Amino acid sequence: MRERLFLASLLAAFGFMVTAAQAELSLATSGTGNDVQILREVLKAFEEKTGEKVNIVSMPQSTSDQFTQYRLWLSAQNPDVDVYSTDVIWPPQLAKHFVDLTPYAQDIIKETFPSVIQSQTIDGHLIAVPSFTDTAVLFYRKDLLAKYNKPVPKTWAELTATAKEIMEKERAASNKDMYGFVFQGAPYEGLTCDALEWVASNGGGQIVDPDGTITINNDKAVKALELAKSWVGTIAPQGVLSYKEEDARGVWQLGNAVFMRNWAYAYALGNSADSPIKGKFDIAPLPKGEAEGATSAAALGGWNWAVSKYSKHQKEAIELVKYLASAATQKYNLLAGVSGLPTVEALYDDPDLKARRPDLALWKEVLEHTVPRPSAPTKTKYNEVSSLFWTAVHNTLAGRGSATDNLDRLEGQLTELQGGDW
Repeated sequence: MRERLFLASLLAAFGFMVTAAQAELSLATSGTGNDVQILREVLKAFEEKTGEKVNIVSMPQSTSDQFTQYRLWLSAQNPDVDVYSTDVIWPPQLAKHFVDLTPYAQDIIKETFPSVIQSQTIDGHLIAVPSFTDTAVLFYRKDLLAKYNKPVPKTWAELTATAKEIMEKERAASNKDMYGFVFQGAPYEGLTCDALEWVASNGGGQIVDPDGTITINNDKAVKALELAKSWVGTIAPQGVLSYKEEDARGVWQLGNAVFMRNWAYAYALGNSADSPIKGKFDIAPLPKGEAEGATSAAALGGWNWAVSKYSKHQKEAIELVKYLASAATQKYNLLAGVSGLPTVEALYDDPDLKARRPDLALWKEVLEHTVPRPSAPTKTKYNEVSSLFWTAVHNTLAGRGSATDNLDRLEGQLTELQGGDW
């Protein structure tokens, strides 16, 4: 198998040497789809070449729960975890606990998208090296759009109308379980991403702007959330209020949704050999709002590798994260079917990857129009900011108060949390 041969040569090219002192490392991570299985294959090759052992510490799928556990371990200066898989938004909050990788990662820095390196650099220190980057797109059933002669929607209003029409006609014809649109509606970080896209794509800002100004309480944001509220129980199931990524993908991949908002990982899984929708769907940039000047907006995601300051094996852990972040490893990951997108810009022009993943060109285009969550301006308070935001949004979607009232209340809560300065 081509991927196996590539993996066999991967570490030889990386140039590792077996050392006399063989460390046993622990790596904390979570994963979706088959990502963890692929990671185990990559780590096995590392172990065979270096003589070291790497244990995976499995974390919850919920990024909020994962962050809480990380903060507990790091605050206690726990030496048992050497390497942490970290969300793109976490560096401002956890930076003091991680090794500055700047001196060790110059090659990685040179070949990685500058925006990714910037997102992981705090006060001039590279806190983590990239595992993969990520963003969201609109997944759509191209067979159903063709069947009903509908174009790919460019606005959320168009999506709403198209989803409703196709859902009703499909239900009347055969599929009683068909819905128009599924997304991440549970009260967690995923909803922050979805709702930020709705708001930003309607010209409603980024919750807290880059200069630290709280801007979420505005008419354009209200309209975006009221439209999203109208989806629940109509084109989206009532249960969407508890959906995370895998819940939405489950409905979508069974063939029971016309549209889905999700991350890159769902593309390869949707086209897997046993997928009922293999070859029946495609992807497009997320729709925009109706406000003047509105543009598509996709939340910037991605995960990275950080080395704990409390590790007893920092040298070996640094070598591990450099290996995991390398262009060779990222190429193998994509060839093997990993969910994320490469952070090495040159890989988007790699002929092997372009042949395997013709969708890469679109992902690169979408990555150029991403919107960051406000972790940089809110610094160590981002987790609380996000929690307050997703709570206000979830209350709105669930009918517990209007978008106007909930965003007005949110502005007051954020102002109090800000306390004059983030």
